Formats: sequence, structure tokens, C-alpha cells
Amino acid sequence: MLKIKVFLIVGMVMMQLAGLAQDNLQVQGVTPRLYIMHTVVAKETWYSVGRLFNQVPKDIATFNNTVMEKPLVIGQSLKVPLTDANFSQDGNKAADEVFVPIYHVVQEKEWMYRVGQNYNKISVETLEKWNNIKNDQLRVGMKLTVGYLKVKPGQSALAAKGTNKIVPATPQAPVSAIAGTTPSEQQPPVKKEEEKKEVAVTQPPVNNPVKETTTTLVKEEPKTAAPATTTETPVNTAPVNYKGGYFKTMYSDAGKNTTGNAGIFRSTSGWKDGKYYALMNNVAVGTIVKVTFPSTNKSVYAKVLGQLPDMKESIGLTIRINDAAASELGAENGKFYVDVKY
Repeated sequence: MLKIKVFLIVGMVMMQLAGLAQDNLQVQGVTPRLYIMHTVVAKETWYSVGRLFNQVPKDIATFNNTVMEKPLVIGQSLKVPLTDANFSQDGNKAADEVFVPIYHVVQEKEWMYRVGQNYNKISVETLEKWNNIKNDQLRVGMKLTVGYLKVKPGQSALAAKGTNKIVPATPQAPVSAIAGTTPSEQQPPVKKEEEKKEVAVTQPPVNNPVKETTTTLVKEEPKTAAPATTTETPVNTAPVNYKGGYFKTMYSDAGKNTTGNAGIFRSTSGWKDGKYYALMNNVAVGTIVKVTFPSTNKSVYAKVLGQLPDMKESIGLTIRINDAAASELGAENGKFYVDVKY
């Protein structure tokens, strides 16, 4: 009876340890020095930790600036390195290994592009497939799978929640015209004949320019056209008035609002069609926002293309709108106070 009780207790302890380890498979560090934090429990050794995470015990010790001759202590924090030996994003593993998801906790102002950039530049499309969500569904605090721990079922309790196959990661697309975002983050799906041309963002406006250079990203290309063209366009000086703009009829007030400073970015869009666009943090891509300028009591409706670029000019801004939208509002300064509803 005593032996049976001992085995039961040991079994329960092992299951608890496995559960604790499973709950702590959060990746830390930056590429190429990625790791998982592990807290040492009773009776653990360098070898048992190595088997749990499929890593060479000596390499774990070296990664923690210590040696295996020094025994582990209960409560000690270990950094378990993620290397080719136990970490995969490409779908490759040994025949006796399984994949266990490793996650990243989403922080404020993070989109999938930024997360992927931090973990070996995996693409937004890959992150969407691994997590079964779309980029615009990302929320602060979410656990986002960014790779897989490779463990052996015969040696690691973590293998209980493993899988034999994953979707191999594809490389990340290059950064496009909007700093810090990708085309999939910028542009929601096209509806009917809407938005054959999208916005290219340049630096904030300067005083009394003569000409500006803009880049137009073409979604539906003529057969002979190049994917992107660069043209010089005279600066628009005449104010526009599209009575709120093209997206006014698509606006839906969900009861959310904020106030703060707005900035301006230049684009070719809006001057002839009233299609106004915005960059705003923590608002889903594709959302139509109502921007009101109290000084003139005018409002425009703009579609959110992505978050504010991570640049000096974005400091202190709540939103950036394209220059045609600012023109309809009657805003002439580089920064101006607005009320935003969405």
C-alpha cells in the first residue's frame, strides 16, 4: 500500500510539474537569443530539465553562466535556450519528436508584423494560420503562437499536448509605404469596385513645398503596368469638400471615442474621390472613424489602414489623416486637436 501511495503521489507531482511547464512556454529574449524561463522544482536535475525541453544539459548550464557541477536549487530560475535542437518554425523534426506551441503575449501597439519581425521574421500569413485568427483580431494580452518546441514523448511530459505536423513558416514580406506595417495590415479586403488605389505615406508636410513625390500602390494593375509607380504630383492647394467623404455611408458608431492631436500625411487619395484614410493605434484595420475638428466644427470619415508609424513624428499623436481629409476639415497646422468616434 505504501508503494502504491508513493507512486500516486509521484504521478500527481509529475502531472502538476508538466502543467506548470506547459503554462510557462512563453518565449523571451530576441532573435537569435531566444529562451523559455523554467523554475526548478524538487528532485529536478540538469538531466531531467534537459529531457523535459529536449536540450543538452551542458548547453542549458552554459546559457545560464554556470556549470553542471553546481546542483540545481528549488525555486531557481533557468533560461532554457531555444536552438535548432529543440525549436522549429519550418516544420522539420526528428521522427520521434512532436511539436508543442510556444507563445508570445501581445503587448500594446503590437501587430503581427512586429511580432513576426522579432521571431525570425515569420510572416503575418503564417501567424494567422498558426493561431487561427486574422491580424485585425489581435488584442492586448493574447497568447500568440510564434514557434514550436520539439520534444520526445518518451522523455518529456510536455509532449502530451504536442502535434506531429505544423504549417511551415514563410518569410515576412518587406515593409511597405506605411512605416511598420505590411500590405495585409494596411489594406482590408476590397469591396466591389471600391479602392483600386490605396495610400502611400511619406513624411509629414513641410511649409510651402513646391512639389512632392508620392508612391501609388496599385491593387488592380493594368496588364502592362508595373506593380508600383512613382510620380511627381503638384501640391493640392484648393480645399476639397466631399461632405465628409466617400466612407461616410459605411460609418457605424460603436460608442467608442477619444480625443487628442492629429497629424497629417501626404497622399494622392481623397483629392478627387473623397476617399480619406487614417493611421491609428489599437483600432482594427478597416474601421471607419469619424474625425471632428472643433475649431471649424467639420467632420470627415476615414478608413484606418494601420497603426501609427514608429517614428518621431508620431509622438503625442492620437491619429494621422491624409492631407485631403485635413483640407476638408480646414486644418492647416502640422498638429491639431480632434475628436475621434468609431
